[in-house]
Amino acid sequence: MTIDEVVDLAATLIRFDTSNDGTGAANERPAAEYVAALLAQVGYEPVYVESAPGRGNVVARLAGSDPTQGALLVHGHLDVVPADPALWTVPPFAGEVRDGYLWGRGAVDMKGMVAMTLAAARALRRDGVTPRRDIVFAFVADEEAGGFAGAGYLVDHHPELFAGVTEAIGEVGGFSVTIGDKRIYPVQTAEKGAAWLRVAAHGTAGHGSLLHHDNAVATLTTALARLAAHRFPTVLTPPVRQFLTGVCELTGWAFDEDDPDALVARLGGMARMLGATVRDTANLTMLQAGLAPNVVPETARATVDGRMLPGREAAFRDEVAAVLGPEIELDWRTLPPVQTSFDGPLVDAIAAALEHEDPGAVVLPYLMSGSTDAKSLARLGIRHFGFAPLRLPPDLDFLTLFHGVDERVPVDALQFGTRVLYRLLASV
Repeated sequence: MTIDEVVDLAATLIRFDTSNDGTGAANERPAAEYVAALLAQVGYEPVYVESAPGRGNVVARLAGSDPTQGALLVHGHLDVVPADPALWTVPPFAGEVRDGYLWGRGAVDMKGMVAMTLAAARALRRDGVTPRRDIVFAFVADEEAGGFAGAGYLVDHHPELFAGVTEAIGEVGGFSVTIGDKRIYPVQTAEKGAAWLRVAAHGTAGHGSLLHHDNAVATLTTALARLAAHRFPTVLTPPVRQFLTGVCELTGWAFDEDDPDALVARLGGMARMLGATVRDTANLTMLQAGLAPNVVPETARATVDGRMLPGREAAFRDEVAAVLGPEIELDWRTLPPVQTSFDGPLVDAIAAALEHEDPGAVVLPYLMSGSTDAKSLARLGIRHFGFAPLRLPPDLDFLTLFHGVDERVPVDALQFGTRVLYRLLASV
């Protein structure tokens, strides 16, 4: 096996500007064609699919020795969120290595994992490895905008590409977190549902100098202030309880289930994400109203990013509607939560692969506050585990790098992850 190419692969992928602002204008084709060529170079027969002009997706399969076993899917997305170069220390699409890190948009989310997957996939073919089960590799578009032109499109229009797949690994998990003196690798077994809620209030339009008793802007902002101040109930789902219990067993800390926030606050860089997984959240992200400073508009609109825990879909909708009030018009666009159990041969193989590269590594399940392509794959009955292995420095606030300025990943973490992935895929 050779892992030397993973950094060059990741740097090259970063240099493809695959920014996705959700308008449908993203172009993953050049990156997808690059991936397909690298796979074909070592003997794969990649399938290239466009969901729309420029929205490229690539799928390839490595045949296993036992066709009766369910296939394993390894997936990653090629699109990234936009980046403002004026805010960055290095150009976000330069793919520059500096101070032991690979910098650039997508280094973390998730061209680094795509590069690790490519390097491992190519090494398996070069080394003539035949795993026990089929391994399907998928490199998809549009995850940052819900996956409708990527994994969702493939599931709806080309499910045959996932024939026999029963389990999958992808983002977000497998990165090390140092808590106390213990190095923990959280593996995602669940993720919150997403609700991009468009809300509107209506009133009487008119001149700004007149009296107005039904101002749409005032009505909407008052309702949004109520929602911002609202605290959803605490709910401990199985993966959250397992993670927090596991941390306490390792550290000797106390876990008061009536006050999980006290424990979460001690978890360093994981606190912001885990704090969002003990309850639903609803955050205002966009606000639009008015045409001129002296005109009261007829309508004011806003967008709310809602995230609900597994089992809370109906309760979340009802609670949000009640807080906002009957005068607010609601337009829901939702993706469901996803959850699976933390057990089985694949979980054992993940732990073994990590243990080989990092003796004493502790693997715990967790619930992720965001969304991934697992939501689309779940429609095919595929169990998803967030596992993109990286051994990170204890002082790196890794989660802030997702969609953040100066996104970067340690070079040695990419090499570590490729070794872990290779060992995992060769053993399943």
